[in-house]
Amino acid sequence: MSEEDARHREKMAKRKAVQDAEVAGKTIEKGLLIVNTGKGKGKSTAAFGLVLRMLGYGRRVAVVQFIKGAWASGERAALERFDDLIEFHTMGEGFTWETQDRARDVESCRRAWAVSVGLLAREDLALVVFDELNIALRYDYLEVNEVLAAIAARPEGMHVVVTGRNAKPEMVAAADLVTEMAVVKHHFAAGVKAQQGIEF
Repeated sequence: MSEEDARHREKMAKRKAVQDAEVAGKTIEKGLLIVNTGKGKGKSTAAFGLVLRMLGYGRRVAVVQFIKGAWASGERAALERFDDLIEFHTMGEGFTWETQDRARDVESCRRAWAVSVGLLAREDLALVVFDELNIALRYDYLEVNEVLAAIAARPEGMHVVVTGRNAKPEMVAAADLVTEMAVVKHHFAAGVKAQQGIEF
C-alpha cells in the first residue's frame, strides 16, 4: 500500500468513527414536519421522492394539491399505480394569476384544508404531502396558526411535507427540516418551455 493510500485510509477511518458516533447519538424517532421552499425548481419533486420512498416500504400516503389544477401530471399517473396505498386530492383550480378571483381561490383552499384536517387525524397514514400549501398561506387564503395547530395535533408518527415558495416564518419555525431551493440557472430564462416529464 502506498503512503498516500495509507494516509487516505487513516483519514477515512477517523471520519467513520466520528460519523458512527454521531449516528449512534440520535435516538429520537418521530413524525417530521418537512418544508420545501425557495424560488428554485424541485420543491414538489422532492416531496414526491419521499412519497415514492414510503410506497416502497408499503406505507400509506396522501397528497393534497392546494393550488395546482386538475391537469395531468407524470407523478400522479405513476403514483396512482399504487392506488391501494396512495390518495390524491387535487383541490386547486390553477395558479392565482389564472383564476384572478380571490374569493374563489380562498374557497378552493378552504375545501382543500377541510380534506387535509381529516387526513391529519388518520392513524393509517405514514406521510401526508400538502403541495403548494405555502402559497395558500402566503396569500392569507388560510390562517397559518390554524394550519400549524392541526399539523401539531397529528398522530405522533405521521410525517408531513409542505411545499411552495415563501414559507411563512411561523412555518419555518415549526418545521423539523427546511430546505430552500435556490435558483442557480433555469432553462425558462433561455426560452425553453415547460416539458412533459420535467415540469409536469
